[in-house]
Order: sequence, then structure tokens, then C-alpha cells
Amino acid sequence: MSGRETEPGPTPKPATTAGSGPSPDGGPGGPSAGDELGATVAALTADDLPPKQRRQLLTRLVSQARARGLADLFKPRAALRWVTDTVGEIAPYVPVRDLATLRRHHAGLDGDALAERLVRNASRATAGVGAAGGGVAAVEWAVTPTLLSAPVLLAAETVAVVAIELKLIGELHEVYGVALPTAGTQRAVALVQSWATQRGINPTAPGVGVAAVLGTAARKELRDSLLRRFGRNLTTLAPFLAGAAVAGYLNRRATRTVGDQIRADLRRQRSVLPGPPPAAP
Repeated sequence: MSGRETEPGPTPKPATTAGSGPSPDGGPGGPSAGDELGATVAALTADDLPPKQRRQLLTRLVSQARARGLADLFKPRAALRWVTDTVGEIAPYVPVRDLATLRRHHAGLDGDALAERLVRNASRATAGVGAAGGGVAAVEWAVTPTLLSAPVLLAAETVAVVAIELKLIGELHEVYGVALPTAGTQRAVALVQSWATQRGINPTAPGVGVAAVLGTAARKELRDSLLRRFGRNLTTLAPFLAGAAVAGYLNRRATRTVGDQIRADLRRQRSVLPGPPPAAP
């Protein structure tokens, strides 16, 4: 059975676009910079991207990051602040497939088998981002200014990895039958909080599905989680010193850990897995 699944068509815009504003060309009908950034990140979350396409998308993301005035990403605090803000901005664009679509894309797999496939594919995707980052760096470092490109690339790569894991978290909730908020921004806030805490979303908890923006406490929790996970990368340029292969391995391992922790928590919330889809009449 092939591990490569085809993603759905073009990613729809979120129900409420975070950070929406005037379009880059000043016209009311054109896409905003946030729309374009969100679309690039959404495309990077696909399971089956060929390495060349992933590298092209990551290069586009780096260009979009630069266009947003990221001149001081050598400062770790500025880099962390940008990543935190950007994760909150792109989260509504992350595509989460429903259970029926997941089963269709994975040859009828269900329950733990389907969850395992999702974790495996997401781990491969984040490993691919690490490898793609090495490919982009090889091109960027061939021109001047050389090292100036590295912090922007690492910040963009971090956003891409988190987006893949947000998608994984959302789809694991679908597999285990734990309801997500349906509104785009509310769902995005729930996914970001789940990523930051490494716990599943409890739909019975007070306030779940109500918040439309990340509050101060949630933003601090996200920032602290990003610092624990990626702080060394953003401050020491460790992936560039270690090489793309090591960066890919570390991404794969970390995503596997995220997936396993979320799965364990969702199992505690729901002990009975959803049954197979009904047979066609």
C-alpha cells in the first residue's frame, strides 16, 4: 500500500482571515500578504510533495518573509516574536481533512492504523522540510550576503514545521472522534493551543470554541513552547552547522513525539475508536 496520498484541491481561504488588510496592490479584490503567506504554508503541509516542489515552496516562503520586513531576525527575540505572530496568522489556513476524506485518501484505513499513517506521513513531511531547507541554504549561501539568509530561512522553516504538525493534530482529532470547533479562527486557536500544550482538545472544557484570537496567556504559552522546541536553532543556526540530513532526522523525531503524545491524550478522552465507514448500498 502506498504511503503517498493526494491532497485535496486548492486550499480554501479561512472563514476569518487573521491579520487581513488591504491587498498588496492596494485594490480591494486582490489577495492580501497574509493570504499569500497562508496559501504557501498550506501547500507545504501536503503529504506527498516532491522534494523539488517542497524546496520551491520553502523558497517562496522565505521570499514572503523577507517582504514583510524581517531585517532583524539575527536577534533571537525578534525571530521568536515573528514566528509566534506568524504561526497565529497562518493557523486558519492549515487544511484539516474530515474523517471521510482521510479514509478515502488512505485506502479505507481506520482508527489506530489511520492515526499511525498520519503521524508517519507528517514526520516524513517535516523531515522533508529540513532537507529542503538545506537545499535552499546551499543556493542562498552561494551568493552574498551569505549568512544573512540563514535566520530568515530558519524562521520560515520553523513556521512550515509547526503548520504540518497543526494539520496532524487536527486530523488526529478527526480520527479519534474528538470534536474541533468548526469556525476557522476558533479552530485555529484550538489547534495552536493543542500544539503548545501537547494535549488534545477537550471539547467539554470551558471556553473551548469561544476564543477567536490568541489571548495573552495563550500567546505566551505558544512562545514558550516555540522557544523550547526551536530556540537553539534560531539562536545558534544549529541546522546549518549539523547539515540537512541531521535537521531532517530531528524534525522527524520531534513530529513523531508530538503525534504520539496527542494520540495518547485523545485515547484517554475517547476509549472507543470510530467504526469503519458504512458499506455502500
